[in-house]
Amino acid sequence: MSLRTEPSPHPVSDTVDRLVSALGARGIRVFARIDHAAGAREAGLELADEELLVFGDPRVGTLLMQEDASLGYELPLRLLVWDDGGATRIGWQPPTELAGKYGVSARAEVLQRMEGLVEQLVAEATA
Repeated sequence: MSLRTEPSPHPVSDTVDRLVSALGARGIRVFARIDHAAGAREAGLELADEELLVFGDPRVGTLLMQEDASLGYELPLRLLVWDDGGATRIGWQPPTELAGKYGVSARAEVLQRMEGLVEQLVAEATA
C-alpha cells in the first residue's frame, strides 16, 4: 500500500482540529486522536509534532467487513498529520487500494465513496 500525502498550510494541531471539525459536520465518529509527539515526550524522547486521527462510520465499514472480516484490520480509517521539517503533511492510504488486498471487489463503490470522503476532508483541512 502506498501512502498518499498532501501539504497543509496549518500547524499539525490546527490541521487535526480542522479534520475533526469536518468529520463532526458530517456526523462521522472520531474514535481516537493519538498524539505521537506527546507520547514520545512522556517517554523522555523527542519527536516532531505528529498526530494520528482514527475515524469512521460503522454503517459503512461494516458493509466491507461483511464481505471479508479480515478487512477489520484496516478499519477504521486513519489520517496521519505530521511536521516534516517545518512543513505540515497529511498522509493516508487510499481506501480503493483495499479492493485488491481483500475480497471486497463487490463493494468497490463503497471504497470509492470512502476515498472521496478522505479527499474532501483533506481539502477542507488544508484550505
